[in-house]
Amino acid sequence: MTILVTEQGTVHYETYGRGRPVLLLHGWLGSWVLWRKTIEELGKEFRTYALDFWGFGELGEQGDDFSVDNFVDLVNQFMDRLGIVKAPLVGHSMGGTVSLSAAVRSPEKVVKVIVIGSPIHGDSLSLLLRIASRPAWIKLGETSPRLFNLFMSGLKVGLRGYSYLLAQDGDQLGNMFANDLTKLTVGPFFESITTLRQTDLRPRLNEIKMPVLGIYGKRDLIVDPKQSKVLKQYIPHSKIGWFEKSGHFPMLDESQRFHQTLRDFLNNG
Repeated sequence: MTILVTEQGTVHYETYGRGRPVLLLHGWLGSWVLWRKTIEELGKEFRTYALDFWGFGELGEQGDDFSVDNFVDLVNQFMDRLGIVKAPLVGHSMGGTVSLSAAVRSPEKVVKVIVIGSPIHGDSLSLLLRIASRPAWIKLGETSPRLFNLFMSGLKVGLRGYSYLLAQDGDQLGNMFANDLTKLTVGPFFESITTLRQTDLRPRLNEIKMPVLGIYGKRDLIVDPKQSKVLKQYIPHSKIGWFEKSGHFPMLDESQRFHQTLRDFLNNG
């Protein structure tokens, strides 16, 4: 386990490979584990860094701000601490929203952006995620920790079954969910999805001048795949990778094509 101490908390990350740096950012309820195969594949040509956002992954709750905006700060602090002057950002779901936000805020640090199944605005989230994003849940979870623990236990069971609708390899995805949810607490769970629901990147996307690739799965049940059209509308120079056989996790559903698409874009743009 590799960690990095920042002003707001300790960041866990995994790194692999040699060459130009590439940062990999996971989505809501996820962790660096989603990128296991990706860091192996990209690590043949690049130095990959797979981060856990504060409150997610190996270390559990770190700090007290689990907003999307603060995760952008995490990326900036991480790069500064490790002396990474600039790098491409690859983000899945919420991680892609963070990547685009970082490109707007610190364009001098971001070489390219790849977003995978990422919401451009919060209205594109599925009904279940929009329900989970209601601010009242945070207060309820904090005042009733036992109720939250019961909720999380039920969620683990539910996600195991739902995983078969979200990805072709439901066993693999279900195991990842179960492992990541074990360490998740009230703050990271609700605050991150609440702020993601409130996010709308459209007003500032025209400020992004670096190359952008959006990868979206036709069968996505988490984020409306039509967000690909929104990305293209507001960043006309962006490229779209449309994955007909994939849902929200093309890195699992069409692994070979997904990783080849990443390599081609990182090398050629």
